[in-house]
Order: sequence, then C-alpha cells, then structure tokens
Amino acid sequence: MVSTHVPRLVIAAPASGSGKTTVATGLMRAFADAGLAVSPHKVGPDYIDPGYHALATGRPGRNLDAYMCGPERVAPLFLHGAAGCDLAVVEGVMGLYDGASGQGELASTAHVAKLLRAPVVLVVDASSQSRSVAALVHGFASWDPEVRVAGVILNKVGSDRHEELLREALGESGVPVLGAVRRAGQVHTPSRHLGLVPVAERRADAVDAVAEFATRVRQGCDLEGLMALARSAPPLPEEAWNPALWAGVPQGDGGTSHAVQAMGEGGHNATTDPHPNRAPVIAVAGGPAFTFAYAEHTELLTAAGAQVATFDPLRDESLPPGTSAIVIGGGFPEMYAAELSANEPLRAAVAALASTGAPIAAECAGLLYLARSLDGKPMCGVLDADARMSERLTLGYREAVALTDSPLAAAGTRVRGHEFHRTVIEPTAGATPAWGITHPRRQVEGFVQGGVHASYLHTHWAGAPGTASRLVAGAGSTG
Repeated sequence: MVSTHVPRLVIAAPASGSGKTTVATGLMRAFADAGLAVSPHKVGPDYIDPGYHALATGRPGRNLDAYMCGPERVAPLFLHGAAGCDLAVVEGVMGLYDGASGQGELASTAHVAKLLRAPVVLVVDASSQSRSVAALVHGFASWDPEVRVAGVILNKVGSDRHEELLREALGESGVPVLGAVRRAGQVHTPSRHLGLVPVAERRADAVDAVAEFATRVRQGCDLEGLMALARSAPPLPEEAWNPALWAGVPQGDGGTSHAVQAMGEGGHNATTDPHPNRAPVIAVAGGPAFTFAYAEHTELLTAAGAQVATFDPLRDESLPPGTSAIVIGGGFPEMYAAELSANEPLRAAVAALASTGAPIAAECAGLLYLARSLDGKPMCGVLDADARMSERLTLGYREAVALTDSPLAAAGTRVRGHEFHRTVIEPTAGATPAWGITHPRRQVEGFVQGGVHASYLHTHWAGAPGTASRLVAGAGSTG
C-alpha cells in the first residue's frame, strides 16, 4: 500500500462559539487566495458550514463523520476529497473532545484528528481572560497524549496589551501561538433556528463575509507557520475512498463513470455518465429550500450508473426530462412554505411520479415537502400527514433498522443517522413505517408507501453500503 501525504490541519476549540468557523473558513480562503488548492472538511453531520467552506475554496465542502460512516472510513473519505490538493483544512465540531453522546470520544474532533494523524490548532476565545488562557490550553493539550495540540490561535483579542499578556502566559506552555485575531465588529453572518443561514440563501453577503474572515486571518495569523505545521503531518497509509467500488461498479472497461457537468433543458443542471441511453435520470432537489446534501451521494449515484439532474422546487415548474426517481434532502422548507406551495405544477408532477411507484427518497425537508401541508400551506400531498414548526429542537445521532423493503434499504438493514429539525409531522409514521429507531430511544418513524421512502433521519450513504445502487436499480426498473 502506498502512503499518501496531504498537508493538513484540524481547527478545533474548547467549546462551541469560540470562532472555529470564522478562523477555519478564513484560513481556507487566505490559503486559496495565495494560490493553493485547499480541500475543505467539516467534522460531524453539519450541512451549513461546508457551504461556506466551498465558497472559500471553490471545492465541495465534505463531512468527516466517524459515527455515521465508521471510523475506518474517515481517512479514506478525507483522501478522496483532498486528492490533488496542496492543503486540507478540517473544521472541528463543538469542543475538541465532545463526541456522540454517551459514547466516549466517538465522532469527536479529537477522534477524527487521531484518525487523520493531523496536528490540531486550538482556537481560543480570549475575550474575557489573560493568564488563565495558559491553564486552559495546557489542559486541552495534555488531556489525551494521542491528540497533538500543536498551536493556538487567540480569537477576539482586545488590544496590543491584551495580546502581550496572552502571549506571555502561553510562553512556557510548549504550545506556540500561531495567531491573534482582534475583536472587531460582527461580520454579517445571520443565524436562525438551525444555525447559520446557508450560502445558497444569501450568496452575495456570504461572499463578502468569507472575504472578511480571510482578511482577519491574514492580519492576525502566521500563515507560514501554519503551513509548516500542516506539512509536518505524516503520510496516511489508507487508500482513498472510491465511489465506484462502494457502489459496487465492476472495475476495468466500462467501470467507473466519469461525471461531466452539462446544462439540461429548462435550466436543469445535469451530471451525466458516458452511457446516457441506459442511465436512469435521478432528479435531486436543490436551491435555497433544499441545501442539506453530502457531495458523496451524487458521486455514488453517478458511479452506480445514474444520470443526476438537479432541480429547484422554488423555481422549476417541471421535473428534469426523463426523471425516473427523485432524491429530496434536507433544508429549510419552512422558510419557503408559501413559495413551495405556490409552485403547483411541480407539486403535481412530484405527486404524479409518486403515483407510478417510482423511487422517491426524502429526508427531513423532503419529508415535509411530500406531506399534505406545511404550516397550513399545501405541499405535494403524497403522504397523508401534516407538518408544522415547533418550539422544540430535535438533534442527535440515531441508530435505526429498516422495517420494510424500500428503495433505500432491505428490511432488517441497520443504519446510523442523524436528526436535526424544529418541525413535527403528524402522524410521525405511516401504516408502514420507514425506520425503527433503536437508540437513543425506541420508536417507529417515517413512511414507506409504494416507491416512497420519507423520514426525518439523515443518513450518509458512504456509511450505508448499497443505498445508491439500490436506488439506481429501482429507478432503472421503473424508468
């Protein structure tokens, strides 16, 4: 096995709210502006931060989730995303050692850093401390000897004197200060009930915000020192994840499909494989209302032989030509309920395709879109259920088992997933539920009817063998 050397940094923090996203995204953009090919990554199931990472680097933001994909696939997925890059920057999640609830280090930033053999740079909110920063950094650096906390970036520093005190305190800690970012006026990065507003909903403002992040980082951070630290990471012995192998595509002649981007009729954005005459068209929802997606899903669908075409339920009044299956991921349909409802031609087209038994895979936002109504606004009416906003945030990892055969899984298939929403749907499950949740609590959830699989549960197909191939096979049989 040939080892692969990718210079890399993990940007972590003692706690959420320390400034990880600002610093990580700023570093990505600063290095990209310097002419480097930068691979962006995010620990955990977050869908929103990777959008800002993609804006900063011009490459897909990718998630590294040891819970949903398994620890053994973290390094291969990282190498897949970082192929051909000069540097990879990995933004952590929550505090450095915070992982899946009740499961030790699993899926924490520290866990991923160890799996990647990557140096960690700790971003510390220094706004309300001086000498105490040394005790904090010492604690994080010494907690797990296998985690290499190799540098500190001080965030929200108030003045030259404040910076001097912080650096003096850290002088004997053995952890070098690689940056001091000054406290400044709030960059316009609005949030709402599930975190930052996605890039797709505020692209012009997001471009400006990312540029400001980079300016702050350039002014306050030692980019040469950070790059030297990244280069100190050892080679990784794992092989890069291959979507064709994971999708079960035979290698050799006619093996891996090399996707090419093309514009289809009516503005639909298509990814085609080299055999369009036999490739079923799978329409994937996008646009501002449906922004939650993993880059690997489209790669898996394409590798499995599908022609992937994106459509925007806010704008497009028809499905892409030849659609034989639909994938509708997560997002914020509750923010666009009126607009989604007003697009009656597309709602009718989705319902008509569902009535034929064609495969339709819907997660979270997709579940709401297929419901009879959302906050009183008519939706597609595929499911006899009604959805509404609630005050309660549902958030966390889940273990589940498929309760019946569906376009996504055979009955009995066990998966790990994640829930992230402030809506409820009534009833919570259909006559044939999609999943039996086994952890952290037991319940049935979701809907399977005809070719429809709709659920609140987000899954990562790189951790669920055969999902994409099963969906493509179902699309081929009905297309």
